[in-house]
Amino acid sequence: MRNRPDCVQVVIALVVTPQGFPLAYEVLAGNTADSTTLKDFLARIEHQYGKARRVWCMDRGIPTEEVLAQMRASDPPVQYLVGTPKGRLTRLEQALLERPWQQARPEVKVKLLPQDDELYVFAESRDRVAKERSMRRRQMKWLWARLQKLSTMELTRDQLLMKLGAAKSKTPTAWRLVELTVTEGAGIFSYRLNREKLKQARRREGRYLLRTNLTETDPAKLWQFYLQLVEVEAAFKTLKSDLAIRPVFHQAAPRIEAHIFIAFLAYCLHVTLGQQLKALAPGLTPRSVLEKFATVQMIDVRVPTTDGRELSFTRYTQPEPELKLLLDKLQLTLPAQSPPKISPAQAAAATLV
Repeated sequence: MRNRPDCVQVVIALVVTPQGFPLAYEVLAGNTADSTTLKDFLARIEHQYGKARRVWCMDRGIPTEEVLAQMRASDPPVQYLVGTPKGRLTRLEQALLERPWQQARPEVKVKLLPQDDELYVFAESRDRVAKERSMRRRQMKWLWARLQKLSTMELTRDQLLMKLGAAKSKTPTAWRLVELTVTEGAGIFSYRLNREKLKQARRREGRYLLRTNLTETDPAKLWQFYLQLVEVEAAFKTLKSDLAIRPVFHQAAPRIEAHIFIAFLAYCLHVTLGQQLKALAPGLTPRSVLEKFATVQMIDVRVPTTDGRELSFTRYTQPEPELKLLLDKLQLTLPAQSPPKISPAQAAAATLV
């Protein structure tokens, strides 16, 4: 894994249902390209679960053009919805301008562009526009102030390049909108805002281009399929962050697979909790609930008796009022406290020695 050459790197292929429940996973070697795993995985799922009408929602880096063509040519065709690189958006931009907007949700509108055997879906989310625009402005404000400060500093060319590199890594979105020239042999530079790139960035903020071989033309259903792709991305985010599947410190293959299996089981429970929350406590996330439950601790209390024996109590701490309310909402009851245990005198004496 990056920045940790001492840790094993693996690729995990994960299949989830439309509700986000994990269906299957595979562990592959760390040097396996995503685009090479799809064909075998499609065959494996069909062999294990039988033929069915499945819609494969995939990130843009997963399928190759060859695999997509095979999916379209299958009998029956294997249906898919896949993200599209921004380069293709540039090529289709003029044709999309001529298409009418259709409402998928109150905050989401789409344009549909049939082409060859596929349908391109150009989606715009009002909330996403606002979020990405805010992120870009925040980055630009910081970058502009940093460039102004660097322009007043006396630096060698190497020192300047180091500081510019750090600024670029911190503000990648804003950096693409700035034209910067460093004087050869000196720590002097000039910069300006590329307004054409800024206009293009504004047009594309909160907008996504998807491609599909579905015959479905209802914008709401197409958007629902896209949200399934978001579910897959959220699954990997959960595995990496909340469930800490990485770094993998093990070296032996069976231990690595066991580590990932435990993480997969934890993810199953994580998703189940999320579904319960939607029905019983909407507005709460699995992460926030687990943080609340973390306040309950298990403790062992040992009390010596006058006759040389020892009383042992295993107890959990009493939940706070807020957690009691949450338990009630989730229809959960904590188990009864376990009864105390008393050790014989000989065992207590041996422990003391």
